[in-house]
Amino acid sequence: MVVTPGRMPESVIIAGLGCRRGCTALELAELLLATLHQLQLPLAALSGLASSARKRDELGLLQLAAELDLPLTFCAAEQLASYESRLSESSALARELTGSAGVAEASALAQAEALAGRSATLLCTKQRSACATLALARA
Repeated sequence: MVVTPGRMPESVIIAGLGCRRGCTALELAELLLATLHQLQLPLAALSGLASSARKRDELGLLQLAAELDLPLTFCAAEQLASYESRLSESSALARELTGSAGVAEASALAQAEALAGRSATLLCTKQRSACATLALARA
């Protein structure tokens, strides 16, 4: 990232994604695009996608990242757990399955902060479809 003196670096926007096993790339894409549309953000505003390391083998996530040509980062449970106090809600099931009380929000915050090197905030709290969750964070 190039920073011109007197100018703030560009925003980093990350889409954090959670999903049930077997969730399709189409369902993930529809949720992502609907959320971006609601926020009046172009797809090009995204710096990347993030999820739990427990989702590393989810074909829907991998296909979505490939189709959108965006980097997909998988965050460790320990990393996500440190964001619990900043989540809009907590899920005992998510904690049991992934080690984090919330995958979408925590992974969006974690990756936005990792890329930007500064604090991130949620642009939108967890959005849901039948099999997926999504949150956007900006740093």
